[in-house]
Amino acid sequence: MALSAAKALYVLARCVDYAGMTVFVGGMFFLALLWPDGGDNRQARGVVVVGWVLGLAGTVCGLGLEGAWVAQRSPLDLFDWDLISQVLNGQFGRIWFSKTLLWVLGGVVLADLLQRGRRAATSTAWRVGAGAIAVGLLRTTGLTGHSAESGHPLLSQLADFAHLAGICAWIGGLAMLLFGVLARRDPGELAEVVPRYSKLAMIAVLLVIAAGSVLALQTLGSVGRVFTTDYGRVLLVKLGVLAVVLLIAQGSKSWVARRLDFAVVLRGDAGVVRPFVYSVAAETTLVVVVLFAASLLVTASPGR
Repeated sequence: MALSAAKALYVLARCVDYAGMTVFVGGMFFLALLWPDGGDNRQARGVVVVGWVLGLAGTVCGLGLEGAWVAQRSPLDLFDWDLISQVLNGQFGRIWFSKTLLWVLGGVVLADLLQRGRRAATSTAWRVGAGAIAVGLLRTTGLTGHSAESGHPLLSQLADFAHLAGICAWIGGLAMLLFGVLARRDPGELAEVVPRYSKLAMIAVLLVIAAGSVLALQTLGSVGRVFTTDYGRVLLVKLGVLAVVLLIAQGSKSWVARRLDFAVVLRGDAGVVRPFVYSVAAETTLVVVVLFAASLLVTASPGR
């Protein structure tokens, strides 16, 4: 019972870690390239703060819970130093300890954003620092996935990095769009930011699909194993939910093409913008299911 509880909580910690990373990295990317003025917006900064808190908490708890799972201990022992020291002696522990340090450094980048706002988001130094943290978080996450065990490690790890980067740009942008831009309904921001994000999201989704296909084939070895293994069936669930998300996203794209100009003319009228808000909110909600499925895949054996 302790083992199953520890594993379940470990999967949850991975999900929280993924969610935090996507919101934090994607949020910083959104502010740096699409909406620098959002650096002065309290809700937008709050999105990045939430991402950082979730990512740090998921990583720290994941360290202890992985040790409790492997040692068949109670999940309540996740902060037991003897257990943590055993985890740190292994490859997973060393990678995730490095990831914890990256989250701490990310806190420095976040503090600068909170202090200077737009001036930080538009400065070269902040963008370089945020980019370095983002690359480090994406890379360390990939090093603890199945891509590191592939027969073609370079190809798999490149695909994994591209897959995670696309997810962050897409999902982190969704969160920033929903809680930052759309919450304000400023006509100038709608006209400037929404089309930019729409183009970015299309590129990000294509990247996610292409890199994800490479990863799936490299991990499973053949298409047939998608239907004959537990790993493959979880992957099918993830793909099914993702397909629904893409259908909703297509609706959002159609709204941008047909109704954005009208919404701007009406100065962000709530009734006109509301369908787009609902669509983005539905996308964001379903993405949580995709992230949970991704966490299950990381802890599942591809051969079973």
